[in-house]
Amino acid sequence: MVQAYILIQTEVGKASTVAATISSVPGVVQAEDVTGPYDVIVRAQADTVDELGRMVVAKVQQVEGITRTLTCPVVHL
Repeated sequence: MVQAYILIQTEVGKASTVAATISSVPGVVQAEDVTGPYDVIVRAQADTVDELGRMVVAKVQQVEGITRTLTCPVVHL
């Protein structure tokens, strides 16, 4: 299982709509509105890195109102 945090910047006023929409995407564990340089932080999981990448590109980045994403895979050192 691969887990990652996805940091999302949205259009002004769209953070809560984006978080609500993303929470229904399969593989998304949690989506929260936050303050700071990012507007939404998502915790996601998938079976493989490739599957995670496909989810981000095909599902998450297609949500209306998103302007930029940054995916941060979780590592266990």
